[in-house]
Amino acid sequence: MKIAIFTETYLPYINGVVTHVKALKDGLEKLGNQVLIVTADVDAKHHYTKEGILHCPAKYSKKFYGYGLAAPLSSNRLRLLREFDPDVIHIHQEFGIGFSGMIAARKLNKPLVYTLHTMYDDYLYYVAPRPFIPLMKRISHRYAHFLATKSAALTGPSKKVEEFFRECGIDKDVNVVPNPVELDMFDPEKVSAEQKHAFREKFGIAEDEMLACFCGRLGKEKSVDVLLNYWAETYRPEDNMKLFIIGEGPAKDDLMDQANSLNIKDSVVFAGKVMHPDLPPYYACCDCYVTASLSDTNSISMLEGMAMGLPVLQLYDELNKDQVVEGVNGFVFTDAESLHEKLLKIRDMPQAEMDSLRASVRESVKKSGAETLARHLLSIYKKSLRDFDPQSKPRKTGKVYRRKISE
Repeated sequence: MKIAIFTETYLPYINGVVTHVKALKDGLEKLGNQVLIVTADVDAKHHYTKEGILHCPAKYSKKFYGYGLAAPLSSNRLRLLREFDPDVIHIHQEFGIGFSGMIAARKLNKPLVYTLHTMYDDYLYYVAPRPFIPLMKRISHRYAHFLATKSAALTGPSKKVEEFFRECGIDKDVNVVPNPVELDMFDPEKVSAEQKHAFREKFGIAEDEMLACFCGRLGKEKSVDVLLNYWAETYRPEDNMKLFIIGEGPAKDDLMDQANSLNIKDSVVFAGKVMHPDLPPYYACCDCYVTASLSDTNSISMLEGMAMGLPVLQLYDELNKDQVVEGVNGFVFTDAESLHEKLLKIRDMPQAEMDSLRASVRESVKKSGAETLARHLLSIYKKSLRDFDPQSKPRKTGKVYRRKISE
């Protein structure tokens, strides 16, 4: 099968969507399929295909997390896609490239699969002042509704995506396809005791201190501020534990100021930006992964921590309640007191019991590899092809298509 995957961002950028798409590409190709990644590239002067990637000229956008935005319409892009002749078009984001994928599916008369990764209601503050957020929410819901109605199949990493589509007025089935994790990379056995010692020495963490970590982009939607508030409410120096924050983002300075004002800066370590291949030793030196985010949909960072054997402490979320099974791969907390209780539970766990829990945590994500993801999506692609009527004609060209098309 030939699949064209549309994503606004791709390597060398790293985020959850990129990690998901890269794993999907690897899995599909390993199973004998052909994949073309279609992505925005701020360094591209014209459209070109190289090593399975269609590079589309884009403009740098500070508001769009510093990534690039490509024009949604391009005759050259459509020509290169026609040459590839995909069986299915799969969009993973909704901006210029994503919209372009929807148009290409209509023009080439191919089934469209749409994966929603992001709960955009939690991100609107990036693009609109507070008074305009209700308006932007209505617009974003209508746009998601528009893309969903044009799609042969809808997918998402958790039940939160299904709920979002329902709020947008979509009653189609939503295929819940959990995010993948690179199990070969995130393997605790590949991190030596010497590496762990050097890591703790680098960050000034004593060998006997418990270390709870969070990894992700430091934006308001990740609720790291909630973690800091909870930590400050219950932390005592005699607890002998630290909170380790991995990542960069627009909220980092505010979070560091918050830790300072809460008088917990000595028990909170901000690691800053860490490149994806360098993450395993960071996780290997920690004792658990903790998150208060309600915007994540089956967080890849959390899964990577689990692959390294870290039990998860997760703020209770009704739509993500199946992610953490008490005592199997972690624990759920509801407030500062219950978080502190679970942290102490892990800290004081006998070594044999802790080893057993770590093995259970890792086992819980062993079916989250690239090939499992690819097989799941292949079944969706094949069903979309079976249900798709190739004789159906694309909608006639209207005003939006008569505009001047970019290169």
